[in-house]
Amino acid sequence: QVQLVESGGGSVQPGTSLRLSCAVSGSIFDIKIMRWYRQAPGKQRELVAGITGGGGGGRMTNYADSVKGRFTISRDNAKNAVYLQLNSLKPEDTAVYYCNVIAGALNYGYWGQGTQVTVSS
Repeated sequence: QVQLVESGGGSVQPGTSLRLSCAVSGSIFDIKIMRWYRQAPGKQRELVAGITGGGGGGRMTNYADSVKGRFTISRDNAKNAVYLQLNSLKPEDTAVYYCNVIAGALNYGYWGQGTQVTVSS
């Protein structure tokens, strides 16, 4: 059984920072892509950032235009973990943030339960 557990969310003021973590455990092999999505109330889930690169090195990242220059995604393959550094937070960043990984020969997708980020003054 595979589990993805996000942590690090919270309620913060605009302009501050948070660091989200996602720990992946269980019978999972060959994690190819690790991503962060978010879903704000009344809106569709959207891709925030993604990172490729398994054990062979050579990682590539991509970001939504709305977070470029403010958010940074990283991963630790030894720990099966992915992180999202959120800087210069804005009220429009308020959402539930979800971790997603694509793994295995069949490129199966797994999801975490989400962590709430609320940005308000």
